[in-house]
Amino acid sequence: MRGVPPLVTTHLLTKKYGPVTALDACTLSVHPGEVFGLLGPNGAGKTTLIRLLLGYLKPTSGSARIAEKDCERQSLQVRRQVSYLPAEAALFPHMRAAEVLRFFYEIRPGGTWSRYLQCAARLELGDLQRKVSYMSTGMKQKLALAATLAADTPLYILDEPTANLDPSVRSTVLAMVAELRDAGRTVIFSSHVLSEVEEVAGRVVILRSGQVVHTQVMSELRSQHRIHAAFSGQPPQIPPHLASQLQVKHCEHGHITWEMPGELAPLLGWLATLPLKHIRIEPIGLRAIYDRFHSEPSRMETPPPEPMEDNNVGRPSQAVPV
Repeated sequence: MRGVPPLVTTHLLTKKYGPVTALDACTLSVHPGEVFGLLGPNGAGKTTLIRLLLGYLKPTSGSARIAEKDCERQSLQVRRQVSYLPAEAALFPHMRAAEVLRFFYEIRPGGTWSRYLQCAARLELGDLQRKVSYMSTGMKQKLALAATLAADTPLYILDEPTANLDPSVRSTVLAMVAELRDAGRTVIFSSHVLSEVEEVAGRVVILRSGQVVHTQVMSELRSQHRIHAAFSGQPPQIPPHLASQLQVKHCEHGHITWEMPGELAPLLGWLATLPLKHIRIEPIGLRAIYDRFHSEPSRMETPPPEPMEDNNVGRPSQAVPV
């Protein structure tokens, strides 16, 4: 949004645990009304970044601000602007689901009880009189989501929000995130599920070993295509009018792969003149971009052990924060 300052900013934000650098000189901004995706394997720095934003950790160097408030020095004011879902939210086991929702409703001004009940219904939470200790992992995740998404805050930070959910409820969560965006709210969406991030995010950053290695505007990605073709004889030669756009990514054994940004119309006319055996055209997805920076995307890295803080901040609780 032109002329509107970012809601979230970091500048050279760094967190070290002795010789281990968990986050390294991270500089980024998140704008109001944006769904901002965080990608990277375990240990890449995503959760460390989130905890620094919430003031749960003290940075080694650099700074972070939310709503023009310093995340370290004004952490309480910052958390009033945020509704946060941790990756492993620990709820009150002795409470019933309705009591958990009522607790978060009462400690957050501005929300409505009816919205909490509506969120619980949309997420198929079922019987709100059931105690948390008797709930399955998936039901606890739904309860934590309802408590988070029903809040009335400018910023929502969701860390692995669809973990342990069935496909239908995952779709509901993505729809609710899109509704927050359409209402002008800001969402930071951290997930290992690339298809979900691709569906809802407007921009994505990829983290690797604590560093931001790529920022991707999703509208630009959706305008790029990959063309797979089989041919006989010599590989097709790219004509001059396409030479600045069409790139050969792979060519061997009678198969060729091109990539092209922008409109396909100039390309289709040329392809129609070629004696190709078959051809397949597909949009370039987020997986292709991710794989450029993580050659083994299915192999999750093991994060380094996170020692207790010695700066009086302490290790953060995994309960849904207020």
